[in-house]
Amino acid sequence: MTETWDDVNEQVKTDWKDDTTPFERVYEIVEQTHEGLSAAEIADRALVSEPTARRHCKAVVNTGFAETEQDGQTTLYKRNSDRVLMSRIRELREEVDRPELLDSIQDMKAEIRRYEDRYDVVSPEELAHQLDADETEGWDDLSAWRTTRQNLAVAQAALAYDEASHQLTV
Repeated sequence: MTETWDDVNEQVKTDWKDDTTPFERVYEIVEQTHEGLSAAEIADRALVSEPTARRHCKAVVNTGFAETEQDGQTTLYKRNSDRVLMSRIRELREEVDRPELLDSIQDMKAEIRRYEDRYDVVSPEELAHQLDADETEGWDDLSAWRTTRQNLAVAQAALAYDEASHQLTV
C-alpha cells in the first residue's frame, strides 16, 4: 500500500502531538507568527482546544515573547518582534567573535555597494520601482539585497550591543 501525502502529514501531526505538550505546540505556532492569529486559528494549528490555546497564549504574552493586537472584538496573538530581534543579536554575539563580526559587516557593506553600482540605485525600494515583472535576476537581487541589508543591521546592532556591554563592565 502506498502512503499519500495526507497520510504522511497526519503521521507528522500525530508524532508532533505525541512528542510535545500543548504549551510547546502553542508556543511554536506563536513563534512562527508574524501577523496576528486568533486563539481559534492557533488552536487549530497547535492541535489544542481554543480555551487551551487562549490560556497558553496569555502565558506567552505574560513572558514578553508574544504580544496582542485587537481586530474588532477578536484578540490576535503574534510573536514580539523586538524580543526576536534581541534574541538574534545575542545569538550572533555568542557565535561570532568581534573580528569575524567586523569582517562580516565589511563584506555586507561591499555587497550592498555592488547592488547600488550594478543597478545605479541607492536602495532595494528604488530598484523595485525600476524592475519589470519579467526581470527574474533583478527580483532575485532585490530579495538578496533586502536580506543583506537586514543581516547588516543585525550585525551592526550586535556590535553596538557588544560595545555597550563592554563599557558597562569597565
